[in-house]
Amino acid sequence: MKIIPALLVIGLSFALGAFPLINWISYYLSGKKLNHLGTGNISVSAAFYHGGKLIGILAVLSEAIKGVGVVWLARILLPGEDAGEIVALIALVLGRYFVAQGAGTTNVFWGMIAHDLAVAVLTLVCGGVSFSLWRRRQSAKILVLVWLVVIMAWRHWSQPALIIATVVLCLLLGWIYQRIPDDLDLSTQKVNPESAQMFRFLQGKNTQISLKTSLNPREVGQKAANLAQLLSWGYRVPDGLVLRPEDDPESLVADLTLGSSNPLVVRSSAVGEDSDLSSAAGQYKTVLNITNREDLVSAIAACRESYNNPVARQYRQDQGQIEQKMAVIIQKQINGVFSGVAFSRDPLNQGDGAVVIEALPGDASQVVSGKITPESYRIVVKDSPRITEFKMAQTQVIEAIAQIAREVETLYHGIPQDLEWTYDGEYLWLLQTRPITTLQPMWTRKIAAEVIPGVIKPLTWSINRPLTCGVWGEIFTLVLGKRAEGLDFEATATLHWGRAYFNATLLGDIFRRMGLPPESLEFLTRGAKMSRPPLAATWQNLPGLGRLLVREWNLVRDFERDDREYFQPFLANLPSNKGDLTEILALLKRATYYSILAPLSLALRQGILKVEAESLDSSVTPEVASVRSLAQLATEASLILPNPLPSDLFNYLSQTTEGKKILLQFEQLLSRYGYLSETATDISVPRWCENPSLVRNLFSEFFVVPQPTKRSQAEGLRVKIVQQRLNLKGRVTEVYSQLLAQLRWSFLVLGEQWVKLGQIEAVEEIFWLEYAEIVEIRANQRQLDREIIQKRKSEWLGIKEITAVPYLVYGNHPQELTPRNYAAEGILTGIGASPGEKTGIVKIVLNFDNLGEINSEMILVVPYTDSGWGAFLARAGGIIAEAGGRLSHGAIIAREYGIPAVMDVHDATRLLKDGQRVRINGQRGVVEVLV
Repeated sequence: MKIIPALLVIGLSFALGAFPLINWISYYLSGKKLNHLGTGNISVSAAFYHGGKLIGILAVLSEAIKGVGVVWLARILLPGEDAGEIVALIALVLGRYFVAQGAGTTNVFWGMIAHDLAVAVLTLVCGGVSFSLWRRRQSAKILVLVWLVVIMAWRHWSQPALIIATVVLCLLLGWIYQRIPDDLDLSTQKVNPESAQMFRFLQGKNTQISLKTSLNPREVGQKAANLAQLLSWGYRVPDGLVLRPEDDPESLVADLTLGSSNPLVVRSSAVGEDSDLSSAAGQYKTVLNITNREDLVSAIAACRESYNNPVARQYRQDQGQIEQKMAVIIQKQINGVFSGVAFSRDPLNQGDGAVVIEALPGDASQVVSGKITPESYRIVVKDSPRITEFKMAQTQVIEAIAQIAREVETLYHGIPQDLEWTYDGEYLWLLQTRPITTLQPMWTRKIAAEVIPGVIKPLTWSINRPLTCGVWGEIFTLVLGKRAEGLDFEATATLHWGRAYFNATLLGDIFRRMGLPPESLEFLTRGAKMSRPPLAATWQNLPGLGRLLVREWNLVRDFERDDREYFQPFLANLPSNKGDLTEILALLKRATYYSILAPLSLALRQGILKVEAESLDSSVTPEVASVRSLAQLATEASLILPNPLPSDLFNYLSQTTEGKKILLQFEQLLSRYGYLSETATDISVPRWCENPSLVRNLFSEFFVVPQPTKRSQAEGLRVKIVQQRLNLKGRVTEVYSQLLAQLRWSFLVLGEQWVKLGQIEAVEEIFWLEYAEIVEIRANQRQLDREIIQKRKSEWLGIKEITAVPYLVYGNHPQELTPRNYAAEGILTGIGASPGEKTGIVKIVLNFDNLGEINSEMILVVPYTDSGWGAFLARAGGIIAEAGGRLSHGAIIAREYGIPAVMDVHDATRLLKDGQRVRINGQRGVVEVLV
């Protein structure tokens, strides 16, 4: 390679890289200097983010011209020297990083296209696949560089100089990626030029980590990890570094110049601090106003020593924490003129869902110290666009921090947050966020309201809870193995106000251990959006996930075996078979396993194969099969009935031979589906066969209202695969519901015996006892206490009068419910479960006791839907349900008969009133109140 042309190529390429063209474009077109915004990077991503589409496109063109230009320059001055083109790109990247404050990724991309199109395309394809699988941007970018070297070596194996130059280029880019913020982690943070230069210099050291990188809380503590997370989400956080526990502070401060114009703050970030269950508030040292190197070293030492303070040790012991280690955060200190803390949920009064803020003039330390009484604010946050601009007047600060508090809570999967913040007279800064530990765990009804809805009696709960929690525990243990140790699966569910709630905090912890996102359960059961988990966590759990996948793959085979060997032999004489309670419970445990996995398997396959619910045939499900049977029987009966219909339909049918045949078929149908009820999982609720008048009335309506027309079903391999799981779910629902009915009837037989013995006054009183108590009474180990029954019955009746309970509860001791005024106006939203639009009159149906007449002009509003509701829902013009998702019983019956349906409309039975006129859109999940 010729020396002078080579030096000319290197010099010109470096100069071109140093030319801050993107910054100039942004400044002259928008007035914004990119090096004073966001991460401080002058990059294409920053141009798009801060300048908009036009500035972003111009930035891409400018960087492309640079990359292609230096390659052509090398090609002209160094003909035949392919390695020279890569050397030109190396010089360009050096100029971009050291002068123009960017990584040069876009330059290299376009330069490689000009250098070797095939290498660029192959690297792009392989890199795209790696990016999709790896899911972590920083790691994926390194993989792209590896692919570039591999593909270049494969394409040009006979040119070692070219391969070596490519390796150097990739090593340079990898080194830069570790030292500058991720181009896609942008905030609107204005960078102080002096502190930015200081921290950029320090980022080249090995003794610390920048807050602008992704941090592991197990290494540097949750406080530092949370600050880094806030930065990546785009919030304004003071520039800073993290000194790891093993790092020497002397190496940090050796070449550092500090002064009164740029004070620093040193804060603790102990492992275990600011976690979901332990805040450690006030336990460790924070040192402010550090202006020289000696004070910085002393502050770091004091902060570390505070970990061994006797009070802090006792706190960790009381919290059951093991001894860990202390990292230290070193940040630019913000001179706050108005500061405080914000709670995204009020720990003392959650009634109105307000954000609580305490603030004072000055810095935030005054508020958290507790020495001065701050001003208090309660702000009810309304839906509004996310805050991305943090420059504001003081009058905007309180409302802005309230909205930010709720935004951060949402980003942390709904976990209530305690935010520390400060306002410097121009910008709003976040100094800390941590969970409000007193509001843990969080309990949710979103899934439980459909699994076991209504106000639950003691016997039902004493059976359902261990069954459900036990099966979930087996599934989780199958995946986690030894990592399941220490998890209390019995804590998966509890009762608040007599209603079932699932432990969202525990489930989130379990899913994270499994390498799945915390919201996985809602994705599988309700169709909610789910983020992708990090590949490293998924990889760690591959053996366990593989075991679960094997179970899912063999689910049909296993169920058919158990159905043949266990379920059907026992259920052959339904409903006359009153089996032994122990035997039924053993069968129920087997059936519960399938009742959990079958719906999840269906949702998983349907989501992966992207099969629309409308493409599936639900005829095998009990809710659809019962409706079809009644409709078909009504069609046959209509051939022998006069017009108009007789007032007493069943009496008329009993007077003719043909009519008696219809009645016989009706009795057979009632026997076939007699196990259905409005709440299958609640064994205290009567079944159809115990109250035939309900089904008689429904049967009569099929002669008045036109019968639904069955939809045509889609075909194809993907549909067939998912259809198999839907058929399995239907069979499992049938068996599970039959076993629960058998369990109810067996308890009723026992109750009848106790009535005869004078132990209880009415058969139904047996449902006020817990199963363990019944076992002990039968074994003569305890006496039946009538006072307990009366007390529980009285408490249950009181709880039943509570009509409005929250879907999310914080802490193990929820507050007393306060009366709320409900009024529906405008738009209500939920989950679109069955497409179509319908305008009709609202009819509130809380249970089978107030069904009344149902017709196609009515929009039924129900608290939930179970398999026993199917025959009644089919008569409506539309369905609105407070609970449920796209796989719920109500959604299935609605899709089967083309009825618009919207599920998961919170408090719908109280917000809407009988006689109101509404328009529902089952595609968008919208309910519009018209009158």
